[in-house]
Amino acid sequence: MKKLLCPSMMCADFGNLKEEVSLLNDADVDIYHCDVMDGNFVPNIMMGVNDIRAVRKNTNKLVDCHLMIENPGDKLDWFIDAGVDLIYIHPESERYVVKSLSYIKDKGKLAGLAIDPDTSVETVSEMLEVVDYVLVMTVNPGFSGQKFIDFTKKKVAKLIELRENYHYKIMIDGACSPEVIQELSEMGADGFILGTSALFGKGRTYKEIIKELEEL
Repeated sequence: MKKLLCPSMMCADFGNLKEEVSLLNDADVDIYHCDVMDGNFVPNIMMGVNDIRAVRKNTNKLVDCHLMIENPGDKLDWFIDAGVDLIYIHPESERYVVKSLSYIKDKGKLAGLAIDPDTSVETVSEMLEVVDYVLVMTVNPGFSGQKFIDFTKKKVAKLIELRENYHYKIMIDGACSPEVIQELSEMGADGFILGTSALFGKGRTYKEIIKELEEL
């Protein structure tokens, strides 16, 4: 099974964003992952609508946005209008989660659910009916460069087991080193968000690194 390899664009060089996207296109990445943070839901501010438009303008690949913001349902049209293909929301940030997920799908986009380390699979089981992607956070959301939280592997295993009854893909976000990618891919995870643990700041070409990760 081909792994989905998805660069986390908050780790890219924003001074040369067009060139970064061009190099990642050439490396044949699968989905551009754009983290949106409001400084309230998580203690950081990152990527706005114009940043996402800049990524969208320079690639024909899928573009997602991971909304780490309060009340994302009120702002979904901002990102839909920016041309994203997939939107992740956190159940803790939204009063009517299924309503927002259904709205994303009604607009012809892919609906994603992001699950924090301290959110159990049981609390979101009903929502799995309406999602296309589940993003398992294997670090606490908000910052890159954190340590992988080992017990989140149990959550991944549960979602893999439940996947037989649904139609979602399982994505891993947080400290996705080559070792983590190999282990969780063998378990059955579908894809990985690539930040500083595997892709950015390595002093090698993205094309070389992506090829190696594909072969794990």
